Amino acid sequence: QVQLVESGGGLVQSGGSLRLSCAASGVTLANLDIGWFRRAPGKGREGVSCIRRRDGSTYTADSVKGRFTISRDNAKNTVYLQMNSLKPEDTGVYYCATGTSVSCRVVSVLEGAWGQGTQVTVSS
Repeated sequence: QVQLVESGGGLVQSGGSLRLSCAASGVTLANLDIGWFRRAPGKGREGVSCIRRRDGSTYTADSVKGRFTISRDNAKNTVYLQMNSLKPEDTGVYYCATGTSVSCRVVSVLEGAWGQGTQVTVSS
């Protein structure tokens, strides 16, 4: 059974930093695409940053480029999202996902799984 568990969310002031973690069990992240997504209040789910297994290439949304960095630790079977210079508009529930094909651009996850999400709140 595949399980993804996010952690690291919380309340932070504008300009602050957080590091989200997503620990996987029942699946080997090194063999799959992985990504972070978020849902802001009243909005749809948005792709934040993804890593493609095939070539290690990454995609980062323009809204967070230069501030957020995705990485993974294969030994720990964990993916991270380092978030710096946070803004109030970064507030939302952040989800990790993995699958045979994960796209941040079109928010799709094929043959995979989603975590339950972790709340990030940035105060102004």
